[in-house]
Amino acid sequence: MALHDLTPQLRTRLSPLERLVGWFLLFATLLLLTGFGYYLHHTAKRKGWFLTKAPFYTFTDTAVGLKVGDPVTFFGFAAGQITVIDSMPPTAPERVYVEFVVKDPYYGYIWTEGSLARVAPAGFLGTRGVEVTKGQGGYPTYAFHPLREVSLAEARSLPTPTRWQLAAEISENSTNRSFKALTPLSPAVLDRLTQLGLDRVRLLDTAETRKGITAVWNDTQFRYEEFTGQNRYFLMPDEMPALSERLERMLVKVDKALPKFLALSTPLSETAANATLLTSNLNYTLTAAQPAVSNVVFLTEQLRGRGQLGEWLLPTNLNAELLVALTNLSVLLNTSDRAIASADTNLAASLQSLTKSLDELGGITGSLRAQVEANTNLLSAISQSVLNTDDLVQGLKRHWLLRSAFKKPAAPKKPSTNAPPVLRSPKDPYYR
Repeated sequence: MALHDLTPQLRTRLSPLERLVGWFLLFATLLLLTGFGYYLHHTAKRKGWFLTKAPFYTFTDTAVGLKVGDPVTFFGFAAGQITVIDSMPPTAPERVYVEFVVKDPYYGYIWTEGSLARVAPAGFLGTRGVEVTKGQGGYPTYAFHPLREVSLAEARSLPTPTRWQLAAEISENSTNRSFKALTPLSPAVLDRLTQLGLDRVRLLDTAETRKGITAVWNDTQFRYEEFTGQNRYFLMPDEMPALSERLERMLVKVDKALPKFLALSTPLSETAANATLLTSNLNYTLTAAQPAVSNVVFLTEQLRGRGQLGEWLLPTNLNAELLVALTNLSVLLNTSDRAIASADTNLAASLQSLTKSLDELGGITGSLRAQVEANTNLLSAISQSVLNTDDLVQGLKRHWLLRSAFKKPAAPKKPSTNAPPVLRSPKDPYYR
């Protein structure tokens, strides 16, 4: 039913209610627009939509781990993002083209000397990221002052010459540089430029700073050029291989070194077995030599003292001759000392060569240890092989056909308890 069909009383009652509904709808619309505007402002601030961005590009060997939209970092801060990843033409020496932007104020740290685009692993799943480094010298890659190219006569008539700076390097020849870029303009500079025979000069007006980029540095011409949006600045790449590629290289090295390690383990096992056998034989020999040692001790006791066998064997005149012989022996020993001192020099050189060989062996064993630590399953496999080998040998010992080959050596005979006869001197009162 239309409103004009209502009675005047009903129209009077509905008028305040319609007004209230209208105000409510207007307030809700304003509240919705305010919330949406706040969301847009917060998102733009977080993503840097209203910040000035400087474009850069670099080249990589592979695009593995990189994708458009990934952040570009600077000292750990999110300084920009990757905008373009594309392959280069087949005839180009480069492989992958990567373009990215760096937002304000981080592009101010990127200078023409020392700044690199470092592509490094950013996680354990093969992802990589781009990180820009701080410049150490040179010039800012982008300028925000108006760029002008004027004649020297116009440059002399410019107001406030100190606010103008050179926008290019001025050189007499390829090796002698007269003025660096960003040198303030002065009458002395203008006179020198006139002497060099220049007609025109590029200048930056530092009195005015614009929000957008006005000029970009050209590394081949050594000057600032007008920024058109297409002449982006190139950053030298510093690329590290992806994690998967590094793991593949390590596995190839382990695969090459494993046969050598297994070939080395066999001589080590044989050496250990020989050392065990030598130790058991040495124990047996020492046990068997104990009676002979006891007899030698008894005989030496009988040689000492007056009237004993020692005095018979070495009379007085023989002692004098022995002293002469010992003197000659002393002279011989002095000669030997000099010969040994001469040989010591050669021995030192030999030891240096041996030390170098041991260092190389240490490097080989260190590399082998690193490879073994990288592959934890290798030690468990070797341990299981040793256990299986031990079980095989124990089984062979119990086999009826090979049992006789593993007999234990017979126990050594105990030394005789009968004491040897006592040797006496003819001068002993026993014979009197």
